[in-house]
Amino acid sequence: LLNSPRSPRPRGQKWEEATPTLPTRHPTPAPLLLHTTPRRRSRTLVRGCGLAPPALPPPPSLLELGRPAAMDLSNLTLVLRAALSHAPEERKAAEASLEQLQYTQQHLVRLLQIIVDGSCDMAVRQVASIHFKNFVSKAWSPIDPDETRKIPEGDKSMVRENILGFVTQLPPLLRAQLGESIKTLILADYPEHWPSLLHWVTHNMESQDQIFGALYVLRILSRKYEFKSEEERIPLYQIVEECFPRLLNIFSTLVQIANPPIEVADLIKLICKIFWSSIYLEIPKQLFEPNIFNAWIVLFLNLLERPVPLEGQPSDPDARKAWGWWKVKKWITHILNRLYSRFADMKVHKPESKAFAQMFQKNYAGKILGCHLQLLNAIRTGGYLPDRVINLILQYLTNSLTKNSMYQLMQPQIDIILFEIIFPLMCFNDNDQMLWDEDPHEYVRKGYDIIEDLYSPRTAAMDFVSELVRKRGKGNLQKFIQFIVEIFMRYNEASIEVKPYRQKDGALLAIGTLCDRLKQTDPYKAELERMLVQHVFPEFSSHVGHLRAKAAWVAGQYAHITFSDQDNFRKAMHCVISGLRDPELPVRVDSVFALRSFVEACKDLDEIRPILPQLLDEFFKLMGEVENEDLVFTLETIVDRFGEEMAPYALGLCQSLAAAFWRCMASSEADDEVEDSGALAAVGCLRALSTILESISSLPHLFIQIEPTLLPILRRMLTSDGQDVYEEVLEIVSYLTFYSPTISLDMWSLWPLMMEALNDWAIDFFENILVPLDNYISRGTEHFVTCKDPDYQQSLWKGLSSVMTDQNMEDSDIVPAPKLIEVFFQNCKGQVDHWVEPYLRLTIDRLRRAEKPYLKSLLVQVIANVFYYNPSLTLAMLHKLGVATEIFNLWFVMLQQVKKSGKRVNFKREHDKKVCCLGLTSLIGLPANHIPAEALERIFKATLELLVAYKEQVAG
Repeated sequence: LLNSPRSPRPRGQKWEEATPTLPTRHPTPAPLLLHTTPRRRSRTLVRGCGLAPPALPPPPSLLELGRPAAMDLSNLTLVLRAALSHAPEERKAAEASLEQLQYTQQHLVRLLQIIVDGSCDMAVRQVASIHFKNFVSKAWSPIDPDETRKIPEGDKSMVRENILGFVTQLPPLLRAQLGESIKTLILADYPEHWPSLLHWVTHNMESQDQIFGALYVLRILSRKYEFKSEEERIPLYQIVEECFPRLLNIFSTLVQIANPPIEVADLIKLICKIFWSSIYLEIPKQLFEPNIFNAWIVLFLNLLERPVPLEGQPSDPDARKAWGWWKVKKWITHILNRLYSRFADMKVHKPESKAFAQMFQKNYAGKILGCHLQLLNAIRTGGYLPDRVINLILQYLTNSLTKNSMYQLMQPQIDIILFEIIFPLMCFNDNDQMLWDEDPHEYVRKGYDIIEDLYSPRTAAMDFVSELVRKRGKGNLQKFIQFIVEIFMRYNEASIEVKPYRQKDGALLAIGTLCDRLKQTDPYKAELERMLVQHVFPEFSSHVGHLRAKAAWVAGQYAHITFSDQDNFRKAMHCVISGLRDPELPVRVDSVFALRSFVEACKDLDEIRPILPQLLDEFFKLMGEVENEDLVFTLETIVDRFGEEMAPYALGLCQSLAAAFWRCMASSEADDEVEDSGALAAVGCLRALSTILESISSLPHLFIQIEPTLLPILRRMLTSDGQDVYEEVLEIVSYLTFYSPTISLDMWSLWPLMMEALNDWAIDFFENILVPLDNYISRGTEHFVTCKDPDYQQSLWKGLSSVMTDQNMEDSDIVPAPKLIEVFFQNCKGQVDHWVEPYLRLTIDRLRRAEKPYLKSLLVQVIANVFYYNPSLTLAMLHKLGVATEIFNLWFVMLQQVKKSGKRVNFKREHDKKVCCLGLTSLIGLPANHIPAEALERIFKATLELLVAYKEQVAG
């Protein structure tokens, strides 16, 4: 996938002096030749496609335009090399130098030169590529429109003109970094600032030595529109119009290559990804044409049916599933699933979509099902099929169960599917055992990771069984349960040496999976307790660890059934509790998960109360070992059920949860792969802390003891570091500021952090921030009013005025602002006269722009509150501003507005009516010469009507 051949530069000419060259434009596109003869010929084609680049001539210069840069190539290379230094001082100096150079003329162009210079040290090229990618990501299209530092337009233009041609020349490591940069450019510039991009792609799709580069860029281009709405997808239709005929030709040619090498798989994979992105939300109209769509599907099915080449297939399991030809299978099943699940639904309303759905069901759905069943035969014969491919195929089968025509095709083979494919996938296997033995923490993580479930064959098999008995239960449920019972019987009858332990594990998983259906279906629902006693309880003492774990899990699934013998419930619960001390970690974790159900279902907490301290000890130990949100959910359930009885353990619980939280944060920051699970467990810890604080809300003295443990978390997570857990953190702050006997100075130190976040990035959390700010003002009024360092009043004004004057803020965004002004004046009566005028100006200005009735009501209530605060001062201020008549007229109109149903449009809540009454009655108490008699009459009338409405609302 080379650029067109270039002439070597004249001897002695420096690279930066050479003339920039783009791929040579052919007068007529060179055809992509078919080679079906021996392997050497097919390799020739592949080389022609640019898959095995020969030694390259030196890359061309990019520096033809612009003024001299601040640093020449050789010096920039030295700085980049220094950025790799093991000496911290040298490395920091180099990084600082790169930071200073970023916006200088042609810096970005010089970085690109270094990246593509094959004679340059690879480590230097790599650091240049990372610096290039990071800077492009940050500065190509700055988030802040007021950013004064910008990449020079000449540099941008030169990068756009030259970057694409180097895609094929770079090794994969550098290509990945450059690809990220191209993605940034395309997202920001196409089509408005980069109209030539599509022509570059189409031209190079017809040039044999640039096909890989063209497809690579087309993949990035199509991905831009993958999730876009219909209006935003319009540029994609031109891309499909221009590129897909060429893409189909290339695809067809590649599929026909005899004995294709692995590089062909890489090209086909790119084509599949382009197709996927283009049809993800909507099928472009060009593909509705039956012949064109058929041509694509025929190629997909050809590849799906075709056996994967044995030669070159890696033996390592991880490398094998990532191998190009298996990736092709994965992407094709992915595409066919998407077409089937989203576009083959006969219930769609668009006429063209309905016609497509009918065509797909009639012509292709059955053929695809046949291909899928053929692939699944590998499970029966001991062959290999990647987990993700199995998962996707089973999703297709599960979707087919609801469609009569598809189920009829499946029905003759349903026993084979159910008993020889689905059930074996549900059984404990060699990989499970290896993970159990070698890395039990990873076994636990995979078992409870919702992301893993999306790719797991076992989860897909469970989904298939659930959907089968739900939609096609007649006959199938009985048949499947009989199969499970036979496994139970064989297991019981076999000697210990030959018991089918793994099949028993799968049978228990099946019983747990079908829990909801069995609990509702005769005759099974009457037999569940006996089934648990005979086939589940014995496994609590099994010498096989995974059966002990599965017994705990199944018991938890059935904890809520009505036990005819409460001793059986007690036995199951105590077995689960004993599992918390099991030597095997997965057993302990599954026991914790099951315990949650037993705690919820337990009618007599005296069963648990005596062992609560030991139970919590086991929890603390387990929390020190694993980051698992289900563990925290169980703890929440215990705290919720026992309420104030948790008081003696509250401090210890909070300390353990805080320690677990910091461990979760540390692991997610240290390892990207565990970031999601670590973050989920961290959220769980914060939620559990809130549950504990709620349970001890009537014991304020405990909050004083707990506060020091939580403050470090709050200080850290109220900054931008805590954006993912901000709601949970604010809830904890709300509990501490509301239930503590007083708000400590340490807690007051959090106010500036919240206001800084609100002013910077946390406007979406304004409603959550409102609660603790209300607590600070209403419960710490004296400190709020008297403290000048920091000046909380000024801080509040700065935040509220910024929000309320922002022209881009929607009415719904600023609702908490008038609520906070209300809190301010209600709690600081007689102490903040100097704020009356500023807040009135701010409120009236926003009232004039308000459109939604709810916000208008809140803003008028601010004025009512200020009247209640000081009626004479407020009235004088309204006269001074020349708006008194305007405000009163608006207020009275709003009080009278009703819907056709007779219900009020404004001031709907009890609180709204109370505030209006307080404001209006404050005016009644003013000296007679302050208010004209006519106005006073209107005030009396409005007040009486409000009081009647309030009384009726309270009574109703």
